[in-house]
Amino acid sequence: MQHESVWLGAMRGPVKTAMIGTIALTLAVAAWLIAGHFLKQDAYSMYDMLRPAGKPAVQLMLISLTSALMLASVFMSDRIATIEPRPEGFFDVLSLITSRLAMMGVIFVVLVMFYEVISRYVFNNPTLWANELSLWIAAFVFLLAGQYAMQQRSHIRIYIIYDMMPRWAQKLSDCISVALIWVFCFCLIWGGFNEARDKMLRMETFGTSWNPPIPGTLKPAILFIIALVAIQAISNLIADWHKAPEHHSPADDIDETEIENIRKTLEEPKNG
Repeated sequence: MQHESVWLGAMRGPVKTAMIGTIALTLAVAAWLIAGHFLKQDAYSMYDMLRPAGKPAVQLMLISLTSALMLASVFMSDRIATIEPRPEGFFDVLSLITSRLAMMGVIFVVLVMFYEVISRYVFNNPTLWANELSLWIAAFVFLLAGQYAMQQRSHIRIYIIYDMMPRWAQKLSDCISVALIWVFCFCLIWGGFNEARDKMLRMETFGTSWNPPIPGTLKPAILFIIALVAIQAISNLIADWHKAPEHHSPADDIDETEIENIRKTLEEPKNG
C-alpha cells in the first residue's frame, strides 16, 4: 500500500493515537467482561449486548468498540493499495472509509464462526447468537462492498462496444448509466421508505432466542447505502468527465504488483 497520507495529512498522527487508545480500552473492557463471565454468576452475556440499558460496563464496551471501528476505518482509509485509484472528493473518501469497515467486518465474521465451531465441537456448548451475528455483519459487508465497487469502478461493465465509441458517445452512455442507477435508487426508496421507517422506529427484531434487531437496522441501511451508491455514481461521472478516453483489455485485470509479490514468495525457499 502507498505509505504517504492520502487525505488525513497532519491529522493522521492524532487519529492513530485515538485509534490505539480506543482499541486498548475495548480490549480491556472485553477482558473484564470475559473474566466476569467465569467468576460471577450474574455476569453479562451476549444477550445483554443488545439491551445495554442500566449496564454501564456493556454501554462502555459498545461505545469503545464503535469508536475503535470508526477510527480504524478512518485511519486505514488514509492509505490506498497500488490498484486503488486516488480519491478525488468527499464521497470517494467516504467510500474508502466504509470499505475499510467492510474489510474488518469480514474478519469479525470469521472470528464469530471460529468461536462457534470451537464452542460447538470442542466444548459441546453451541451459542444462540453466532449465526445471527454473522448474518448481521455479512449483510452490512455486502452493502458496503457495493458502494466500494462503485467508487473503484470495478462493477460489471461491458467494454467491447464502449471502447469503439467516440468520447462524446462514451460520455452519453455514462450519463444514461448514471440516470438508470438513480431511477433504480428512486424506485427502491419510494417503495421501501415507509416499511424501513416503521421497522427502524419500532426496532423490529429477528424473532430468535438472541433476537437481534436485524430487520430494524438492515431495512433502512439498504435504502441509505443505495443512496450513497447513486451519489457515488454521480461523483464518478463528474471526476471522469474531462479524462482522456480509456481502452480496456484483459491485461487490465492483471495486478503486476501482486504477481511480483507471489514470484518473490516462491523464490524465497530456493534462495534459503
